[in-house]
Amino acid sequence: MSTAPDTSLSQRAMSARAAPYLDGLNPAQRAAVEALDGPVLMLAGAGTGKTKALTTRIAHLLNTGRARPNEILAVTFTNKAAREMKERIGRLLGEAVEGMPWLGTFHAICVKLLRRHAELVGLKSNFTILDRDDQLRLLKQLIQAENIDEKRWPPRQLAGIIDHWKNRAWTPETVPASEAGAYDNRGTKLYALYQARLKELNAVDFGDLLLHMVTIFQTHDDVLEQYRRWFRYILVDEYQDTNVAQYLWLRLLAGGHHNICCVGDDDQSIYGWRGAEVGNILRFEKDFPGAQVIRLEQNYRSTPHILAAASAVIAGNRDRLGKTLWTEAEEGEKVRLIGHWDGEEEARWIGEEIESMQRGTRGMRPFSLDEIAILVRASHQMRAFEDRFLTIGMPYRVIGGPRFYERQEIRDAMAYFRLAVSPSDDLAFERVVNTPKRGLGDKAQQKIQVAAREAGVSLVEGAKRLLAARGLTGKGAAELAKLLDGIDRWGRMAGDPEVGHVELAEIILDESGYTAMWQNDKTPEAPGRLENLKELVKALEEFENLTGFLEHVSLVMDNESEGEGAKVSIMTLHGAKGLEFPAVFLPGWEDGLFPSQRAMDEQGLKGLEEERRLAYVGITRAGEVATISFAGNRRVFGQWQSQLPSRFVDELPEDHVEVLTPPGLYGGGYGAAASRGIEVEAARADVYNSPGWKRMQARAGERPVSQPRETRHSVIDLEAVSAHTVGERVFHQKFGYGAVVGIEGDKLEVDFEKAGPKKVIARFVTAADDIPF
Repeated sequence: MSTAPDTSLSQRAMSARAAPYLDGLNPAQRAAVEALDGPVLMLAGAGTGKTKALTTRIAHLLNTGRARPNEILAVTFTNKAAREMKERIGRLLGEAVEGMPWLGTFHAICVKLLRRHAELVGLKSNFTILDRDDQLRLLKQLIQAENIDEKRWPPRQLAGIIDHWKNRAWTPETVPASEAGAYDNRGTKLYALYQARLKELNAVDFGDLLLHMVTIFQTHDDVLEQYRRWFRYILVDEYQDTNVAQYLWLRLLAGGHHNICCVGDDDQSIYGWRGAEVGNILRFEKDFPGAQVIRLEQNYRSTPHILAAASAVIAGNRDRLGKTLWTEAEEGEKVRLIGHWDGEEEARWIGEEIESMQRGTRGMRPFSLDEIAILVRASHQMRAFEDRFLTIGMPYRVIGGPRFYERQEIRDAMAYFRLAVSPSDDLAFERVVNTPKRGLGDKAQQKIQVAAREAGVSLVEGAKRLLAARGLTGKGAAELAKLLDGIDRWGRMAGDPEVGHVELAEIILDESGYTAMWQNDKTPEAPGRLENLKELVKALEEFENLTGFLEHVSLVMDNESEGEGAKVSIMTLHGAKGLEFPAVFLPGWEDGLFPSQRAMDEQGLKGLEEERRLAYVGITRAGEVATISFAGNRRVFGQWQSQLPSRFVDELPEDHVEVLTPPGLYGGGYGAAASRGIEVEAARADVYNSPGWKRMQARAGERPVSQPRETRHSVIDLEAVSAHTVGERVFHQKFGYGAVVGIEGDKLEVDFEKAGPKKVIARFVTAADDIPF
């Protein structure tokens, strides 16, 4: 490629003055746009117009003749962001932008580069890219060839480990000794075998796209120099979300001219669980000496009260570059804080509050449902809101995922429940017959279908006849027999008044192997799916029996319509990044739920700081009204547990918060709730005087709902001390004798003499010494 034409400073200045796209920028944005030479970090706070500044910078590079379209490398994280960027640049320049081949996602750009240089890493240019299923299938073959028990060491776990290593830019030869114990000390060997097999297949996975290009740039100086000359200007969006491999790739490319502009916000780095390294943005000035750091601090989204609350919370983080968001907007509403008796009361109150906001009866302007969002820390929190909104007929949408009852794990569990009360439900049987895997592939299922059709009976009955006629053999037949036996037993238990339907649901999920399937799944989504299953079982407590619950869900699903019209948005805090709403509700601010106990247990201070950044992201999604709430009690494994307000509540600044919960209701004295005179405000007839609020106040004195912070445990671990001990010999009616090898709440992991290791509910085992001979 030829170099860009030489342009004098005066010519460039004249061109810049003539550029109308610069007129709409504030001073900081304009400085970031015009600082074209050398390394620049655009530290852009929430709602400060960073996309506008970034796209204007690209337009300025093109308009001033600094670079041709094919000399600009602009990297985003999503295809949608890349499309929007190209469209914005076109609007700024008044014409469609053609010939920007290097504007796209990391993966899209690296695919193009790797196809040009595939032979340098032992591939052909027509290599294929494996999807997740192909990757797991290949790993499974390697695991089986090594005679490894895949139930104990599932392929998904190995896939997660390899993905992590590739995100860190480690090849099989460079995996550090500290990681050598992964996957029963065989992870690095299997990684090497996997990479060798990929080359034989002329294939790559997504992690390879970055890893191979980093390897090529590190080992072939001529190739690296070629692209340093070609990519005269490098721009990176969402730099705080880059992993190590992406970071190394960018540093290598920018190592010559240093014309790199990274845009990001260290306070919004919330994807550490998928490999993002907040340290990449924190050490930018060290990586690129002489870098300009330009802070975009003027916020165009939120009121001063909301910004002050968000700033006070994030100030608790130690590792941050620091900035002060400000706005020219008027003061507006203070951030509202309210405590509730329990999660169901929280959902009821928010439903009533949204209805009042629609009518404009809260002293504020009327809000459309499209202007309102509920942001939860964990997807299982959505269930209470969805049920409530469906009950009162409030339209809603779930963004970033399916509705609660449409989720894969919920539909699977419901299919098992349906079989317990109606074994002739063929659709339910088809859904779960091979979930979890039972060795019943398409051919086996076709045989069951044929047997049922020929006899004119249900699939369950057809499967029984097929087994009786020995139409199936081997592992599949044995597993099918166990499933059919389970369906019969669960059906008998469903009709037994001595067995509660909540207990039955837990038994079904455990004995079917469905819970264990997700416990063994090592993908980042698995813990959330397990939480959703717990939430499903919790929902059963509100019904008299399994049949009543199934009828309720059928009616709920039937009433759900995707029609036109305004809807409340429900999503996770992670899914809300980049979005904004005039009114935002932030429920579930309780220690253990938010911040997540799991995040803190696994990552310590680093995990807590990422949770605090998530709180900052949540608050700054709100433009006019932000409402934070927490519950004093939540039901965990069927037992009421007291909750403490989140430590982030303690960090809210009193001057910018309106507390709607009377002090003392939850122990009082926490952070902003220490203020006085709230009882009077809450008692006013026109403020929060709903029946639910009155019930909550009436209940306040009935039982304590707070406890000393020192006694707090994980939300997952809140359970009475088990009556069993590790090593104890026990008896289970189905699995026989075994020894307890692990205890988690009311569940035991038992290594049974005949059935092997199983997770069972404690109440269904008996100490072996108590069994009469």
